[in-house]
Amino acid sequence: MKTHHYIFLTALLFVIVFYDQDIGLNLGILGIVYAVLTLFRTPEKNKTRTLYVLFTTSILSGVAFAWFGDFTSFIAVASSLLLLGYKSKNRRLKILFLIPVFMINCCTSFCRFFSFDEWLPKKNVPGLWQKTLAFILIPLVLVSVFFGIYSAGSNHFAAFFTDYELDLNIWQVFCLSVLGFFIAFNYWNYAVEKLIYKNNHVLDNDFRKDSRVPKATYSFLDLAAERMSGVISFVLLNVLLVFFIITYNYEQFYEAIKTPVQLSEETHERVNAVIMSIVMAILVIMFYFKAGFNFDPKAGLLKILAKIWIFLNAILVVSAALKNYEYIVNYAFTYKRLGVFAFLLLSLVGLVLTYIKIQKQKRNIFLINTMIWFFYGTVLACSYFNWGGFITSQNMKRKDFAVNYHVTSINFSEKALLKYADEKNDQKLKKTLQDKVKNETSKTFLSKIIYYHTIK
Repeated sequence: MKTHHYIFLTALLFVIVFYDQDIGLNLGILGIVYAVLTLFRTPEKNKTRTLYVLFTTSILSGVAFAWFGDFTSFIAVASSLLLLGYKSKNRRLKILFLIPVFMINCCTSFCRFFSFDEWLPKKNVPGLWQKTLAFILIPLVLVSVFFGIYSAGSNHFAAFFTDYELDLNIWQVFCLSVLGFFIAFNYWNYAVEKLIYKNNHVLDNDFRKDSRVPKATYSFLDLAAERMSGVISFVLLNVLLVFFIITYNYEQFYEAIKTPVQLSEETHERVNAVIMSIVMAILVIMFYFKAGFNFDPKAGLLKILAKIWIFLNAILVVSAALKNYEYIVNYAFTYKRLGVFAFLLLSLVGLVLTYIKIQKQKRNIFLINTMIWFFYGTVLACSYFNWGGFITSQNMKRKDFAVNYHVTSINFSEKALLKYADEKNDQKLKKTLQDKVKNETSKTFLSKIIYYHTIK
């Protein structure tokens, strides 16, 4: 199939699955179809291991959205398909260029649409397709556009048509057609500017041979002075961080017990301080270990001090994680408290990657290129697993289990709550949950969320 076939086929499918439907199973189906067609369309030279991994995550993300239908799984579907479509055409282009490429294409799609020679067949199309295009599609589009214009300008003209009942929402079909075509057109027919291709090397993880010569970064500092500046800075920062870790842990684990509100505020403030400390630590290391300075044979002491600082920051992350765990033990699981673990884990990953950057003499952009994939993995983990069910099932074991909070604020917790209602013989809670499940399962097929159909 040619590009225009993929565009029209998926645009039509978009209208079919979303017409008069809520978002649910339909988006999962659409995402899976996009993924399968992308793999089918990808040239053999671009079918790399990364592409197959992205194809698998795209399928799983589509299933996850069909199962849960929440915002997290939507982000997982969208990001997976964007990455898959991007890598199917440009296996060597860096991921950082993904966002500017698709933003530019979305902004220029109107102009590119009228460049028919770029996405429609350049020669005359024979047979049935030519007649369908010439005799049906083009006249139908023109009539639809002018019908809308004339209806807006004359009530009597519109009345000729509105007086007759037609079980079809023309306006909805039109809007879905435009949106579906817009998505399909930009997915299957996006273009990468030459400027991006020319600058792709700027985002390489490794230094070029001509960049491996040790030299001063600034004209007002020679190499020796810059090296000594780094040594002094890291000695002072390590001493400062040791004192901070001592006071941080003393305040967390040995001071008098505070009220839940005070403990909550202090925990979030300290976790934010830790995360900010990690970010600044990585930026400082990026500042000193850049360009040819990575290959300075006399920078051994500086590297050791930087690695010690990374290790001390890792201890700080573990301390914050232990405090967050203690907070959960005392006051139960919530989305935010699990989110703290996610941020701390990503911070730890950032420190490990920074260590690798120093040890393997990678460029600073290596950290960003690699962390993007870990952020993507985090989104996938959040979308594939029922965290709401996990939170509720764990908190049910507590004596202070807050039922109303889990009913109103925790998603996809109905299975655990129904079990709890049976154990406590709480008929009111059971009726509330059953009504919610019944409301979800009564939706039309394409609007369904599979999770609710697994509840008995």
